Amino acid sequence: MEGFVNRIFRAAKLDALLYEEVEADKGAFGQAMGVVILSSIAAGIGSIGEGGSRGILMGTIAALIAWFIWAFLTYFIGTRLLPGPQTKADYGELLRTIGFSSSPGLIRVLGIIPGLTGVIFILASVWMLIAMVIAVRQALDYESTLRAVGVCVAGWVIQLLILALLFSVFIRLAGPV
Repeated sequence: MEGFVNRIFRAAKLDALLYEEVEADKGAFGQAMGVVILSSIAAGIGSIGEGGSRGILMGTIAALIAWFIWAFLTYFIGTRLLPGPQTKADYGELLRTIGFSSSPGLIRVLGIIPGLTGVIFILASVWMLIAMVIAVRQALDYESTLRAVGVCVAGWVIQLLILALLFSVFIRLAGPV
Protein backbone atom coordinates (compact mmCIF):
# COMPACT_ATOMS: atom_id res chain seq x y z
CA MET A 1 0.00 0.00 0.00
CA GLU A 2 2.86 2.36 0.79
CA GLY A 3 4.26 1.86 -2.72
CA PHE A 4 0.86 2.68 -4.22
CA VAL A 5 0.50 5.90 -2.22
CA ASN A 6 4.08 6.85 -3.11
CA ARG A 7 3.29 6.34 -6.79
CA ILE A 8 0.20 8.55 -6.51
CA PHE A 9 2.25 11.37 -4.98
CA ARG A 10 5.03 10.98 -7.56
CA ALA A 11 2.48 11.06 -10.39
CA ALA A 12 0.89 14.20 -8.95
CA LYS A 13 4.36 15.78 -8.66
CA LEU A 14 4.70 15.16 -12.41
CA ASP A 15 7.66 12.82 -11.94
CA ALA A 16 8.49 11.63 -15.47
CA LEU A 17 10.39 8.66 -14.03
CA LEU A 18 7.22 7.46 -12.29
CA TYR A 19 5.44 7.35 -15.65
CA GLU A 20 8.34 5.34 -17.12
CA GLU A 21 8.10 3.02 -14.11
CA VAL A 22 4.38 2.29 -14.46
CA GLU A 23 4.72 2.03 -18.24
CA ALA A 24 7.13 -0.86 -17.71
CA ASP A 25 5.27 -2.45 -14.76
CA LYS A 26 2.61 -4.74 -16.23
CA GLY A 27 1.40 -5.41 -12.66
CA ALA A 28 0.47 -1.74 -12.16
CA PHE A 29 -2.84 -1.99 -14.06
CA GLY A 30 -4.85 -2.49 -10.85
CA GLN A 31 -3.12 0.47 -9.23
CA ALA A 32 -3.83 2.64 -12.28
CA MET A 33 -7.49 1.65 -12.16
CA GLY A 34 -7.49 2.39 -8.43
CA VAL A 35 -6.21 5.91 -9.10
CA VAL A 36 -8.95 6.52 -11.67
CA ILE A 37 -11.60 5.26 -9.23
CA LEU A 38 -10.24 7.26 -6.28
CA SER A 39 -9.98 10.38 -8.40
CA SER A 40 -13.57 10.05 -9.63
CA ILE A 41 -14.84 9.38 -6.10
CA ALA A 42 -12.98 12.51 -4.95
CA ALA A 43 -14.74 14.45 -7.71
CA GLY A 44 -18.09 13.02 -6.65
CA ILE A 45 -17.52 13.98 -3.03
CA GLY A 46 -16.25 17.40 -4.05
CA SER A 47 -19.36 18.08 -6.10
CA ILE A 48 -21.88 16.34 -3.85
CA GLY A 49 -23.56 19.67 -3.14
CA GLU A 50 -24.38 19.98 -6.83
CA GLY A 51 -24.75 16.38 -8.01
CA GLY A 52 -25.91 14.51 -4.91
CA SER A 53 -24.65 11.11 -3.84
CA ARG A 54 -25.87 9.44 -7.04
CA GLY A 55 -23.26 11.48 -8.88
CA ILE A 56 -20.46 9.57 -7.16
CA LEU A 57 -21.50 6.23 -8.65
CA MET A 58 -22.32 7.64 -12.07
CA GLY A 59 -19.14 9.72 -12.09
CA THR A 60 -17.01 6.69 -11.22
CA ILE A 61 -18.55 4.61 -13.99
CA ALA A 62 -18.19 7.46 -16.48
CA ALA A 63 -14.55 8.01 -15.44
CA LEU A 64 -13.69 4.35 -15.99
CA ILE A 65 -15.34 4.33 -19.41
CA ALA A 66 -13.62 7.59 -20.34
CA TRP A 67 -10.26 6.23 -19.16
CA PHE A 68 -10.53 3.14 -21.40
CA ILE A 69 -11.68 5.20 -24.39
CA TRP A 70 -9.08 7.95 -23.99
CA ALA A 71 -6.26 5.44 -23.48
CA PHE A 72 -7.29 3.57 -26.64
CA LEU A 73 -7.58 6.78 -28.65
CA THR A 74 -4.23 7.97 -27.34
CA TYR A 75 -2.69 4.62 -28.22
CA PHE A 76 -4.14 4.67 -31.74
CA ILE A 77 -3.38 8.31 -32.49
CA GLY A 78 0.04 8.19 -30.87
CA THR A 79 1.26 4.96 -32.46
CA ARG A 80 -0.52 5.03 -35.83
CA LEU A 81 -1.17 8.65 -36.79
CA LEU A 82 1.53 10.65 -34.96
CA PRO A 83 4.31 8.26 -33.98
CA GLY A 84 7.79 9.54 -33.23
CA PRO A 85 10.91 7.75 -34.47
CA GLN A 86 11.23 5.77 -31.19
CA THR A 87 7.53 5.20 -30.55
CA LYS A 88 6.82 1.68 -29.34
CA ALA A 89 3.89 1.19 -27.02
CA ASP A 90 0.94 -1.03 -26.32
CA TYR A 91 -2.53 -0.27 -25.03
CA GLY A 92 -1.66 -1.51 -21.52
CA GLU A 93 1.18 0.98 -21.22
CA LEU A 94 -1.18 3.82 -22.05
CA LEU A 95 -3.82 2.54 -19.62
CA ARG A 96 -1.26 2.46 -16.81
CA THR A 97 0.35 5.83 -17.45
CA ILE A 98 -2.91 7.65 -18.17
CA GLY A 99 -4.50 6.05 -15.11
CA PHE A 100 -1.78 7.51 -12.91
CA SER A 101 -2.16 10.90 -14.58
CA SER A 102 -5.51 11.08 -12.74
CA SER A 103 -3.63 11.43 -9.44
CA PRO A 104 -3.96 15.23 -9.24
CA GLY A 105 -7.74 14.72 -9.43
CA LEU A 106 -7.70 13.58 -5.82
CA ILE A 107 -7.69 17.25 -4.76
CA ARG A 108 -11.22 17.55 -6.13
CA VAL A 109 -12.43 16.21 -2.78
CA LEU A 110 -11.69 19.74 -1.52
CA GLY A 111 -14.50 20.97 -3.76
CA ILE A 112 -16.81 20.12 -0.89
CA ILE A 113 -15.69 23.41 0.70
CA PRO A 114 -18.45 25.92 -0.16
CA GLY A 115 -17.37 28.48 -2.71
CA LEU A 116 -14.27 26.58 -3.83
CA THR A 117 -15.77 23.84 -5.98
CA GLY A 118 -15.26 25.57 -9.33
CA VAL A 119 -11.73 26.77 -8.56
CA ILE A 120 -10.64 23.36 -7.24
CA PHE A 121 -12.10 21.54 -10.24
CA ILE A 122 -10.42 23.90 -12.74
CA LEU A 123 -7.08 23.57 -10.93
CA ALA A 124 -7.40 19.77 -10.85
CA SER A 125 -8.34 19.63 -14.55
CA VAL A 126 -5.33 21.67 -15.65
CA TRP A 127 -3.01 19.68 -13.36
CA MET A 128 -4.40 16.36 -14.65
CA LEU A 129 -3.99 17.50 -18.26
CA ILE A 130 -0.34 18.41 -17.64
CA ALA A 131 0.17 15.01 -15.96
CA MET A 132 -1.44 13.29 -18.94
CA VAL A 133 0.83 15.06 -21.41
CA ILE A 134 3.83 13.85 -19.41
CA ALA A 135 2.35 10.34 -19.19
CA VAL A 136 1.75 10.21 -22.94
CA ARG A 137 5.16 11.63 -23.74
CA GLN A 138 6.80 8.94 -21.62
CA ALA A 139 4.61 6.04 -22.75
CA LEU A 140 5.02 6.86 -26.43
CA ASP A 141 8.72 7.66 -26.06
CA TYR A 142 8.28 11.09 -27.61
CA GLU A 143 11.13 13.57 -27.58
CA SER A 144 8.65 16.38 -28.21
CA THR A 145 6.20 17.50 -25.54
CA LEU A 146 4.30 19.35 -28.27
CA ARG A 147 3.61 16.04 -30.06
CA ALA A 148 2.24 14.63 -26.78
CA VAL A 149 0.01 17.71 -26.41
CA GLY A 150 -1.33 17.15 -29.94
CA VAL A 151 -2.12 13.50 -29.23
CA CYS A 152 -3.85 14.40 -25.95
CA VAL A 153 -5.95 17.16 -27.51
CA ALA A 154 -6.97 15.02 -30.50
CA GLY A 155 -7.88 12.11 -28.21
CA TRP A 156 -9.80 14.39 -25.86
CA VAL A 157 -11.94 15.88 -28.66
CA ILE A 158 -12.74 12.45 -30.13
CA GLN A 159 -13.46 11.05 -26.66
CA LEU A 160 -15.92 13.87 -25.93
CA LEU A 161 -17.78 13.12 -29.16
CA ILE A 162 -17.91 9.38 -28.37
CA LEU A 163 -19.05 9.97 -24.78
CA ALA A 164 -21.72 12.44 -25.91
CA LEU A 165 -23.02 9.84 -28.35
CA LEU A 166 -22.97 7.07 -25.72
CA PHE A 167 -24.74 9.18 -23.12
CA SER A 168 -27.41 10.33 -25.58
CA VAL A 169 -28.07 6.68 -26.51
CA PHE A 170 -28.13 5.70 -22.83
CA ILE A 171 -30.55 8.51 -21.96
CA ARG A 172 -32.87 7.50 -24.82
CA LEU A 173 -32.78 3.83 -23.74
CA ALA A 174 -33.41 4.75 -20.10
CA GLY A 175 -36.50 6.70 -21.08
CA PRO A 176 -38.25 9.30 -18.92
CA VAL A 177 -37.48 9.19 -15.22
